[in-house]
Amino acid sequence: MRFSSELEHSSSAILSLLRGCKTIRDFNQVHTQIIRGGCEQDHFLITHFISICAAVLPSNLSYPTAVFDCVTRPNIYLWNVLMKSYCKNSSLNECFSFFIRMKRGLDVVPDKYTFSSVIKACSNVSALEEGRVLHGVTVRCGTDGDVFVGSSLVDFYGKCGQIGCARKVFDGMSVRNEVSWTTMMVGYLSFGDMAAAKSLFDEMPKRNTATWNAMIKGLVRSGDLNCARNLFDEMPVRNEVSFTTLINGYAKGGDMAAARSLFDQLTHKDLFSWSALMSGYVQNGMPCEAVKAFSEMQDSNLKPDEFIMVNLMSACSQLGCSELAKWIDSYIKNGSFDLRRAHVAAALTDMNAKCGNMDRASSLFEEMPERDLISYCSTIQRLCIHGFGSQAVHLFGRMINEGIRPDDVAFTVILSACTHAGLVDDGCRFFELMINSYSINPTPDHYACMVNLLGKSGKLESAYELIRSMPVESHAGAWGALLEACMVNCDVDLGEVVASRLFELEPHNAGNYVLLSNIYAEADRWSNVFNVRDKMSKSGVRKVPDCTYVESTMAA
Repeated sequence: MRFSSELEHSSSAILSLLRGCKTIRDFNQVHTQIIRGGCEQDHFLITHFISICAAVLPSNLSYPTAVFDCVTRPNIYLWNVLMKSYCKNSSLNECFSFFIRMKRGLDVVPDKYTFSSVIKACSNVSALEEGRVLHGVTVRCGTDGDVFVGSSLVDFYGKCGQIGCARKVFDGMSVRNEVSWTTMMVGYLSFGDMAAAKSLFDEMPKRNTATWNAMIKGLVRSGDLNCARNLFDEMPVRNEVSFTTLINGYAKGGDMAAARSLFDQLTHKDLFSWSALMSGYVQNGMPCEAVKAFSEMQDSNLKPDEFIMVNLMSACSQLGCSELAKWIDSYIKNGSFDLRRAHVAAALTDMNAKCGNMDRASSLFEEMPERDLISYCSTIQRLCIHGFGSQAVHLFGRMINEGIRPDDVAFTVILSACTHAGLVDDGCRFFELMINSYSINPTPDHYACMVNLLGKSGKLESAYELIRSMPVESHAGAWGALLEACMVNCDVDLGEVVASRLFELEPHNAGNYVLLSNIYAEADRWSNVFNVRDKMSKSGVRKVPDCTYVESTMAA
């Protein structure tokens, strides 16, 4: 970054250069010119410097703080701009440390903007006790009556689940604006009190678009799509948020025809609306439609963001289309997408695994900046599906060694992997590890996995004893796994016992009757086969005919 001598004393020129700063080196160069020009005490210039620097380098507040410290008597605007940056990008402790430093200063007194920033910081982490202390300070400073501070306090108590305190602050406000009313209404919506929220909405003297959108969002969350649509139709002015909120609602309710119809009514379709449509198709098992939507978006010359690409990768995962997966992988590589973002890396890894490219999936997994429980379990599951049982077991052990604590779902995944690979000893070891080392009580799913594992390895009696020893009521899954093992091993006696229990649990499941019939057929006990079929007929149980499913997909 170069400077001419005539720029050194020009505030407007320095401000222009400031807006072009991207790195710490750029800011250093500009700051040097500010000092050379004798402008280091220029509150207007330094306020802009700190504001832009904190926005561009949010993780490095030490530098703008050092610039602030060079100002002899900073005014309230300087204090507030740095306070806002601390509240947005630092820990609550650092925010309060800077706030206390400000209070102890002799030149300024915290104002409504100061308190609003710090209260918001408390809201973001639901710091109830700290926020209450701050509320007391606002009363002592006489700023609690300000509409800006009051709205912040209503928001704070609402986000902390203290809806009664939020209402008390709201009722005590002498002046309220649309923000105050909307904040209180959102508090009720977050608390799940739809009646109170709707009552407040009806009482509002004036509503803005954000108010309408918040109420529609609350109705969508509660599943009341009819009321949400009625409110949407009543809106005097609708924006993209209004449409996208209702599109999301229809998608979650499974009505993609209504979602698409609403989407087509949008004059300006932004990335959020396209993402809502694609996500809806993916959630409702319509991956081809999601891919088509992506093609439409490209035709409109709109560049996809990472969320659009995650939706596209999810659609590709459902399709299992390797050609489309290769195209997406290449598109992401050549684009400006940050693979360090956890959700992007996880989606790309999952897509490659589900489309059969395990080498690429494994490589992506290893390149992840942070591997959490979900990414580990997803990879273990994919290894299991593609027949890499031993690698799945090794990966589970590595996860534990990295200090990631497995939960009940993780143990279901690894027990399923052991079952598919026939790794009886490993499965038993993990089952014991779950109970003894992690104090996780086995669920019916865990028992079903173990019964399936033992049954497939021919240890039918052990599987039967495990079911009988279950402290919780055994479900049909465990008994069904054992009956299937009885068929594989042609154990008629145990098969009859197990089938009898299944007939009690699932009297209308034809599959159990068919399995018992097959066991009798394997043992050449044809009279018993006819008896089972006769019992099915008398009970009104019908076998669903087999069918072949052929899927046709079209890569983009």
